[in-house]
Amino acid sequence: MTSEALTLAQLAALAGVSVATVSKVVNGRSEVGSETRALVEGLIQEHGFRRQRRRIKPAGLIEVVFHELAGDYPIEIVKGVQSVAGRHGLSVVISELGGRHVPGHQWIEGVLSRRPAGVITVFSGPTEEQRVRLDSREIPLVVLDPAGDPGRGVPSVGATNWSGGLDATRHLLELGHRRIAMITGAEFAVASRARLDGYRAALDAAGVPIDQDLIRHGTFQITDGIVHTRRLMELRDPPTAIFAANDGQAIGVYHAAHELGLRIPKDLSVVGFDDMPAWRWAIPPLTTVRQPLVQMGATAASMLVALAEDEPLMQRRVELGTELVIRDSTAPFRARNNRQADPE
Repeated sequence: MTSEALTLAQLAALAGVSVATVSKVVNGRSEVGSETRALVEGLIQEHGFRRQRRRIKPAGLIEVVFHELAGDYPIEIVKGVQSVAGRHGLSVVISELGGRHVPGHQWIEGVLSRRPAGVITVFSGPTEEQRVRLDSREIPLVVLDPAGDPGRGVPSVGATNWSGGLDATRHLLELGHRRIAMITGAEFAVASRARLDGYRAALDAAGVPIDQDLIRHGTFQITDGIVHTRRLMELRDPPTAIFAANDGQAIGVYHAAHELGLRIPKDLSVVGFDDMPAWRWAIPPLTTVRQPLVQMGATAASMLVALAEDEPLMQRRVELGTELVIRDSTAPFRARNNRQADPE
């Protein structure tokens, strides 16, 4: 990119088109041919576009994009976003990608036509081409809980997932458990890999060999807990404790344990991750790693507002601390927890 961005007139001259045509591209209008649009967007990416700095309009929007609207996870994040948006006179628009982690063509066209003050993508993220198009319209982007690499220089907000995985596993080790299983989230997800790495680090530090039979890969769904617990308890030497990568999976573990006649925590200790409000009412109450979802949403929104007002960010990658919350689903290891050692 050159040292000084170009004006509409300069871009139009380079592209050999009218200023009106460049303006339509910049403003996301649809009535421009694909070749002309690609040419103008390429010039914007190469040279930049100089627009007069303006503060956010009071009627502006923050667009929050979820890969899926299910459970308490999106509700907690929206609470945080809304708390910041309200203070700045902004409205919050929510959209869903139908389970996908990369937005499609219709999504980017819709965003460009709505011209929000900024976009927050949650457990998802736009392609490089989509990021360029947002940037060319001066629509800032913040990625919250990125599913993968958010993109070079793209601001993002997450949690200390590695530390959370370490704390959960260390808690079980301190209770005397050595056969500790883990049910992971999606393998492509940054958070899932970090939690698994924390689990491995805790076992390694305690001198406990990592048994690959005790690591089961899931997708952050309740059914993961049900299916994998059934299979784990069929092992010749089954686990005495299970660390689930989210609270939903942990509740799946509860269901499977009930089916198998296992008592939590007497026969099987369980730890989750997230600390969703609904699961605090599980019987017994769930020990879990609290992820500050409301604060994560508020942080992402604050970063977005700063970007929209052309203010510098103190940090482009923010990780908020997790906290182990000990309740009644974990207990000290006893020999009778092992079904082979306790034939009753």
